[in-house]
Amino acid sequence: MKNSIVYIVLLLVNFGFSQKKFDQNEVVKFQKTINAEYADAKTSPLMEEDLKTFKALEFYPINEKFFVNAKLVKAKNEKVFEMKTTGTRTPKYIKYGTLYFNLNGVALQLNVYRSIDLSKQKEYKDHLFLPFSDLTSGKESYIGGRYIDLKIPKGDSIVVDFNQAYNPYCAYNHKYSCPLVPLENDLNVEIRAGVKTFH
Repeated sequence: MKNSIVYIVLLLVNFGFSQKKFDQNEVVKFQKTINAEYADAKTSPLMEEDLKTFKALEFYPINEKFFVNAKLVKAKNEKVFEMKTTGTRTPKYIKYGTLYFNLNGVALQLNVYRSIDLSKQKEYKDHLFLPFSDLTSGKESYIGGRYIDLKIPKGDSIVVDFNQAYNPYCAYNHKYSCPLVPLENDLNVEIRAGVKTFH
């Protein structure tokens, strides 16, 4: 009986938290997609003079160690709030949960949010917004922090690939109003992955 209990516990440890594997092709695809979007005048956030000379964004080298399987703890009884932005716009968000993960042996956590407006659109109904800043912000990466797009998972684990972190449009053009990274999402580590600062 005791052995079978141990076996069940091991099963829960192994299967209760499904690990996804890193795929470099996914990052390459992300980089190609964002570069194509920024090179196209119809979809680019770049200012006209920058668009003329634009070839590609600068990325950190793709690094598997910045791909993490995080534990998602859903928030309870959260109230909708207005997220501060770089402009006067105050879009409504709700905290969806907290992500817990390890990076280079350091235990970290980030809050993840859901846009009230976006969640009403069919294609974005399971979209989650992860804004963060770190020790590279204002140096090698954009001073205002970066974003990652996630999807609501079926279970309580979620993949966060910092190799797919991108800059807000404000990093390229002052005419945009972008959500500011909440203070609780400022990481005291270097995230040397994803898009670097522009210029």
